[in-house]
This record gives sequence, structure tokens and C-alpha cells, in this order.
Amino acid sequence: MSWFFLIGATLSECAATLSLRMASRGGSKKWFIVVVFGFVAAFGFLTLALDSGLAVGVAYGIWAAAGVALTALASRALFGEPLTKVMGFGIGLIIAGVLFIELGADH
Repeated sequence: MSWFFLIGATLSECAATLSLRMASRGGSKKWFIVVVFGFVAAFGFLTLALDSGLAVGVAYGIWAAAGVALTALASRALFGEPLTKVMGFGIGLIIAGVLFIELGADH
């Protein structure tokens, strides 16, 4: 169950960050409501993931890394922001780092 909470935290944080971009691009100020609720939901889900027994180092590492990678990919799709080969390599390193964190937590 803790993994579902962690996924909820990651998706909420990504939605909030993308909404912040919408608000800053001259969109409706109502996007700030989505920003606030998204970040509150993200921390709420993260708290539930930790309460469910997920280690804080693992949870925070995965949450932060997945949020960065998903936000970069979504901003490319939604806003046409650049996604260079170097950035793609960095996302690959993030994925590898998350994998190592998870594998290391089992020992």
C-alpha cells in the first residue's frame, strides 16, 4: 500500500509543478489553487507512505527523482520545452539511482 501512496505523492507533486508553470505563463491565477492543493496532497501522500512503513531515505529519494524525471518529460510534451540528449542521459541516471536506492534498501 505504501507504494501506491508514493505514486500518489509523485503524481501530485508533478501536477502541482506543471500547474505552477501554467500560472506563470500568463494563465489564469486559478492555477495557483491547483498548485497549493497539489503540493498539500503530495506531502499528505508522502506522509501516508512513511506511515505505511516505507523508509524515509527510499521514499524521499524515489519521490524526488521520479518527480524530476516526470516533470521534465511532461514539460516537453505539454510546453514544448527542450529535452536534450544530455537531459535524457540525466533522466537515465536518475532511474539508475532510484534502482540502486531500492536495491540497497533490501540489505
